[in-house]
Amino acid sequence: MFNTAKFKEACVRYKNDFQTHWEKNKRTWQAVQYFQNHWDLEASDLPAMLDNIINNMWWIFSTNRAYNRQILVEMAKMDNDQTRSLFNDLFNEKEDLITRIEEFDRKYNALKSRLGSRWHQEWQYSSTISALLTLRYPNKYFFYKYENCKAVHSFFNLTSSLPVKKSRGIDDGFKCYKEIKQYLTSQTELINLVRDSLDSDCYLDPKLNVLTSDFVDFVAEQIKEDKKEEWFPNLEQYNPKLTKEDWLALLKDPEVFTKQSLEVIKRMLDYGGQATCKQLSLKYGNDPFFYNRESWQLAQRVAKKTSCPIIEENNENSKWWPILYLGKYADKKTEGNYIWKLRSELAEALKEVDLSKVQLYTGDIKHTRRYWWMNANPKIWSFSQINIGEEISYTLVNENGNKRRIYQNFLDAQAGDIVIGYESQPHKQIVALAEISRANDGEKLYFRKLETLTNPIDYADFKDVDELSNMEFLVNPNGSLFKVSEDEFNVLMDIIRDENPKSSVQNNDTYNKESFLNEVFIPEEQYDTLVALLKRKKNLILQGAPGVGKTFIAKRLAYSMMGEKDENRIAFIQFHQNYSYEDFIMGYKPDEQGFKLQNGIFYKFCLAASNDPKREYFFIIDEINRGNLSKIFGELLVLLESDYRGSKGKAILAYNQQPFSIPDNLYIIGMMNTADRSLAMIDYALRRRFSFSDIRPGFDSEGFKRYQLSLNNGNFDNVIEVVKQLNNEIAADDSLGDGYCIGHSYFYSKDAYTDAWLKQIINYEIVPMLQEYWFDEKEKWETWKAKLNGAIK
Repeated sequence: MFNTAKFKEACVRYKNDFQTHWEKNKRTWQAVQYFQNHWDLEASDLPAMLDNIINNMWWIFSTNRAYNRQILVEMAKMDNDQTRSLFNDLFNEKEDLITRIEEFDRKYNALKSRLGSRWHQEWQYSSTISALLTLRYPNKYFFYKYENCKAVHSFFNLTSSLPVKKSRGIDDGFKCYKEIKQYLTSQTELINLVRDSLDSDCYLDPKLNVLTSDFVDFVAEQIKEDKKEEWFPNLEQYNPKLTKEDWLALLKDPEVFTKQSLEVIKRMLDYGGQATCKQLSLKYGNDPFFYNRESWQLAQRVAKKTSCPIIEENNENSKWWPILYLGKYADKKTEGNYIWKLRSELAEALKEVDLSKVQLYTGDIKHTRRYWWMNANPKIWSFSQINIGEEISYTLVNENGNKRRIYQNFLDAQAGDIVIGYESQPHKQIVALAEISRANDGEKLYFRKLETLTNPIDYADFKDVDELSNMEFLVNPNGSLFKVSEDEFNVLMDIIRDENPKSSVQNNDTYNKESFLNEVFIPEEQYDTLVALLKRKKNLILQGAPGVGKTFIAKRLAYSMMGEKDENRIAFIQFHQNYSYEDFIMGYKPDEQGFKLQNGIFYKFCLAASNDPKREYFFIIDEINRGNLSKIFGELLVLLESDYRGSKGKAILAYNQQPFSIPDNLYIIGMMNTADRSLAMIDYALRRRFSFSDIRPGFDSEGFKRYQLSLNNGNFDNVIEVVKQLNNEIAADDSLGDGYCIGHSYFYSKDAYTDAWLKQIINYEIVPMLQEYWFDEKEKWETWKAKLNGAIK
């Protein structure tokens, strides 16, 4: 039943706070009227019309930066007709609403894909779609926001269905707003208060839809404010059921409580047992993201180790940290947004643990975290010359002995400050993240590289962002070290992380040697040899006939060395005759402005591996001998050798003239089909940089025998015996040999066995291959065809 008492209380609060609230939110009524006056899909300059509309009501379309709203303008610039169709279909009231929304999503994604990778993570959320509908038909729709609707739905106990989070939930969301509007229509005093405040620039809102939307937003904000004094979750909502003794055992386990985890927990304890990430950052160093990231990663490890319950709250933001903390919103005077408090059982356990050797302050220096922008001139030095974790010094004076521009910045920078690394002409890109490792010593400032951006951020991608218009570097780019405000830094990090998502610790399935041998039909001794070869040489080619499972083996060999099935640390490509250096390393590719230098897949993967030096990465190349290897690898050929990996060897790349190396923790596994007569052998220059291992049919392996036994099928056994005899003849054939034998994977299937399936394998996969082998000996392949089919009774 609708909670009338809470509704009336909310109306009173809305009226009492109206003057303050109206100063900020009057712009919504103005935006609707502006849209009504200026929206024109038939405008001769559609991009300009859209740009005008969006810039005059940017807060409605903005997710917290300019990208999301700007994409609509870019779509119009690219394709006027399709963009018009996008909006015409959405606003076609003759069609069902859900159908229109789904069609809008489909067309939007199609246009987005044509814009290129820069926009691949830009989405129009349900709030944006509902806003477009409401701006166009303000008497019918509402400015729906999922989180606000969810909060008010529970608060008022609405009878309408709770909408789902996806865009298809908009229809249910509108029904919730309609239910609230039914009760609002009786609030004459509140309605008159709003209408008396409307001027000629405002939409008159005869159906009260804009007012209803504003009222929902107001109530949701009040609910959030009221919850700031409540610790979440209470015992009824969630309990990880971990005792003090459980925490004591976990604190002694270095795989759960890593060095960074202990630093976070010690600092939380030192702060009094509760703090925001911002407070910890300001007092002890490291950025707020460090405390957030380390906390939820620690919670994930605790959950994995103990199998403790995980909160069922339908909110990914509060899925993990409640294992460690209770939380509540901070007040406006507190640095940060959300306060965490150590769970009492964990706090009690910490009192019995010696944390004296755990670092409290970053670099033992207390200071307020600051953010900086550092320019590198590639003609003099480059961030690409610096290895992850390597410390570099920067002089406080230039080569002429003069103080560098904005000299005070060099004096203010302190250990633990974050640095955004930018390279000027000709690249003009944000390329790295670093931190100040030591404050200036009177002569030099010291910084340490933290991360190489796999996808650098072009100057054009941030120069026109409204929130960065006053950034010191953009106002006057002459100089080396520029101050960046916290808000500017957060906007920049949003842009950076859109293109360079931070890899996170995931609950991947474990995988080891035993797992490998259970799945792959090769002897244990060969597995040990493959691992040893790959660790020593770092480059391995698996060669064999079709059907011996080379690709299957390659991925599982990587899994077993990683200890888990982590697809994020594996890249898989297939070479072909047209594959080039430009695809693999870097090259100029066409874009909207002409041609742009873009990084290739191997270059990006090397950067990803270098950012994570303590874990192995695997680059798998199928059909490695189909490509022109010297052409593809170019000057990186020599860097493949284990003796020239990492800091031990660097090459100057042809296109950007910057030094580059293949990291130590990157392993290359190639696959080569030995039965393809059309392929040339790998040239010696590359051959000597790889180890080679023959992968033979595994019919006699323990694993395949177990599989064969599990089928318990006479026909299957008969066929396998014939295939073994066939392989003996192929191996003895001077024109063929071992490399042309029939592999076991043709006969392995996770589906239920049938004779029909076996006949298909024989007649449509094995026999065509035999016809190619003995293309001038028809009698021979026909004999074997008969034998294979005859084995099935």
